[in-house]
Parts: sequence; C-alpha cells; structure tokens
Amino acid sequence: MSPAPSTPAYRRLSVEERRAQLLDAALSLFAQRVPEEVSLDDVAEAAGVSRPLVYRYFPGGKQQLYEAALRSAAEELQRCFDEPHEGPPLSRLARVLDRYLAFVDQHGTGFTALLQGGSVVETSRTTAIVDGVRRSAAEHILGHLQVTDPGPRLRMTVRMWITAVEAASLIWLDEGRQPPAEELRDWLVEQFMAVMGVTAARDAQTAALVRRVRALGDG
Repeated sequence: MSPAPSTPAYRRLSVEERRAQLLDAALSLFAQRVPEEVSLDDVAEAAGVSRPLVYRYFPGGKQQLYEAALRSAAEELQRCFDEPHEGPPLSRLARVLDRYLAFVDQHGTGFTALLQGGSVVETSRTTAIVDGVRRSAAEHILGHLQVTDPGPRLRMTVRMWITAVEAASLIWLDEGRQPPAEELRDWLVEQFMAVMGVTAARDAQTAALVRRVRALGDG
C-alpha cells in the first residue's frame, strides 16, 4: 500500500511577511477602486485573514493602512527610475518611461485617485509621499544628465516635465490607454527635448546640456 501524499506543512508568516501580505492586498484593491470604496473588511478578505488581524498590524485603521500602502507604491514607483548610467541619456529615459507607464497601467484607478487628490484619506503626509516621488524622479533625471548643480531654470524645466508626464498619464488612462504606451513614451521623450530646447534659449547651462545630449546621437 503506497503512502498517502503528504500535505504541505502550514508555515506561520513572520511579522514582516504578514505586513507585506496585507500591503499587497491593499495595493491591489486601491489599484482597482478609489480609497473611499475600500474597507478594512475588503483588505482582510483579499488577504484571507480576519479583520482583527488587519487591526493588529495597522491599529490606526484604514488611514494608517492607506498611508503604508501609499509608501509601498511610492517605493515601487521610485524603482522605475533606477536605470544604469550606460548608453545615451534619452534611451535611458525611454526605458524609465516604459516602466513608469507599466506601473500606471497596472495601478490605473489608484494612480488617478492618488494624483488628482480630493480623497477623504488625503493628508499632508500622503501629499508629502507623492511629492517625494516627484523630487526623486527629478534627481534621477538630473543624475543621468550628469548635472550636479542645476540652476533654477534647468531644475524648474525638469520638474515641469515630470508634472506634464503625470498629466499625460492621467489623460492616457481617461482615453482608454490610447495612444499605445510605446507611442506615448516616444512622444514624452520628444516633449522633454522640446521643453529643454525652449529653456536653452534663455539658459546657458541648459543650452550646453542640450548640445551634449544631441551630440550623442540620441536627440
């Protein structure tokens, strides 16, 4: 008589693993619905745990869970900008945008609610988290451009372009993800060089930077 197949032993999750599980469940829900429409019961059900367990890890309730999930999403979004400093700068920027748009596509509803604001769970802390992503993105872009001391015009131009990328992403979602992501990416790269060109007419630092980027055959 052959032995019965063994049942995998139950493994208790560590505190870090359980917290990560709850955050993943919350992020999945926030990606599909605005925060107001997500309850702790929803998160518990999605994670396959009880509501008291969710409270054990997030005693501050939904607000604490939302802020923690937002930080987790912000960290994931910031990782989109991690790119080796190899190859032409605009090729690197295109790869960053590929990852960014993939994130937007995956977290459409949550991304829209996050950037448009107006949520009842929005606070100065959540606003600071979002602004931190924007500042990190600007630092990454300036780093790839090998600019260590950007002047106010160049710094403002990069930050304005990041705002334009966010706005374009929201419109892209509203328009049913049209045009295709690849076309949107190429257009955003072209927009970057266009606004840099406008600033270059008034700023010597930006002008030198534009000449260098174009000399690499990538602009």
